[in-house]
Amino acid sequence: MNTSPFSGQESSWVRSPQLRLLVIATLITLGLALWYLLRYALDADSDVRWIPPAEACDISQGPCSVALGDGRQLVFSMQTDGPIHALELLPLSVELEGGKAMAAVVRFEGLDMDMGLHRFPLTANGSVFQGDGQVALCTDEVMDWRARVIVDTPDGRIGSWFDFQVVKS
Repeated sequence: MNTSPFSGQESSWVRSPQLRLLVIATLITLGLALWYLLRYALDADSDVRWIPPAEACDISQGPCSVALGDGRQLVFSMQTDGPIHALELLPLSVELEGGKAMAAVVRFEGLDMDMGLHRFPLTANGSVFQGDGQVALCTDEVMDWRARVIVDTPDGRIGSWFDFQVVKS
């Protein structure tokens, strides 16, 4: 015996294309809102004290550094031979000279277009934090990127950034 309340009849939402469209639009809106909130939560860096770089540095040519004050210096490097290419595995290194860091993370972000969240937590190896990162593929032949480097110190989170270009592979 069929005990379904819809036996012998079609449910009203199946018959109403407007209602179906409204349900789909609502689900898409909720999905986008959840994506935005999740991205905001993962990207939250309101507690980071940002120190701008004093001068431009070409990270593809060697390590770059920023004076943080109090005798501390943040040193960042991406070990690469020549130009940085999209989808290439990049060994990353962060060191806080003259201070103690408990953790370090590097985030890559596209400067001219949103390329998503690319976050790479690094592992401590003595006083140096190391790990691998990767830059996403873009349709442009050359794209400007920014590496945001954040270190956790006993005094709070400190960060700086380093701009670089990526060549499409």
